Amino acid sequence: MAALLEIDGLYKAFGPVKAVNGISLSVPAGEVLGFLGPNGAGKSTTMKMVAGFLEPDQGSAQICGDDIITSPRAAKMNLGYLPEGAPAYGEMTPLGFLKFCAAIRGLKGAAGREAVDRAIDRTTLSSVVDQTIDTLSKGFKRRVGIAQAILHEPKVLVLDEPTDGLDPN
Repeated sequence: MAALLEIDGLYKAFGPVKAVNGISLSVPAGEVLGFLGPNGAGKSTTMKMVAGFLEPDQGSAQICGDDIITSPRAAKMNLGYLPEGAPAYGEMTPLGFLKFCAAIRGLKGAAGREAVDRAIDRTTLSSVVDQTIDTLSKGFKRRVGIAQAILHEPKVLVLDEPTDGLDPN
């Protein structure tokens, strides 16, 4: 079975500090991969490189066969990414933010409305969709982030600290 995520020799240094030192891995469809390690081990740096938010010094990352550096648009069509932290537009409502994200993803009209409704339902956001994101609890802010990551039903999800702040239910 072809890998949905293929990482080959990713390397990133910040000055003399080797943050990621030649990681290679392959994740086929249906598998879940978790990065565990102490602070500063390079987990978030690796995820940022895989998502195309940080260019590696060496190596490559492919999502569904598309290189995140040389074919970023194609790769990101199949990628949902949730970075550590909350959504950036605190003055927006979750509904407005998700509609905005849907439009960016090319989901317009009925397809956009259906994608937004589905993401709201899957993340149990219906009770807060009209409040501004700044007023939400940390857990609800995290759910908004998860909703935007799954909005376009990507084949690959990269989630950094996805349960941070979420309630156990």
